[in-house]
Amino acid sequence: MKLPAIPPFHLALPVRDLQEARAFYGGLLNCTEGRSSTHWIDFNFYGHQLVAHLGEPLTETGLSDVDGKAVPAFHFGLILPWQEWQELADHLGAQNLDFEIAPHIRFEGEVGEQATMFFRDPSGNAIEIKSFRDETQIFAQD
Repeated sequence: MKLPAIPPFHLALPVRDLQEARAFYGGLLNCTEGRSSTHWIDFNFYGHQLVAHLGEPLTETGLSDVDGKAVPAFHFGLILPWQEWQELADHLGAQNLDFEIAPHIRFEGEVGEQATMFFRDPSGNAIEIKSFRDETQIFAQD
């Protein structure tokens, strides 16, 4: 069963420096830039609207144990197709990105098997990029 198309989400997050955000999201992650001002920048985050607002970064609210890894409790991200996830992981690794949790397979051989990686933007916002070997298991239960 293929998942239905969903409308794009809108997420606004605080960043400490707009030029850092532009280099990270626009440069490293290849997100095209939309409208901007001296206080914010719109990015096309894989078809979703991500807005970097100049402001005080969020503070870390804690960690959560997921499959033996300390996952930042507050994070956002994407679910990409398997091959696209691998290509992005390879690209970020080649750029020597400092991963919070390095690319790996979680729940291998189990329901919900997924590839995942965590990293932070220059303002400290945690980002998870994941992929499911079988996208019909995104919401599967054990």
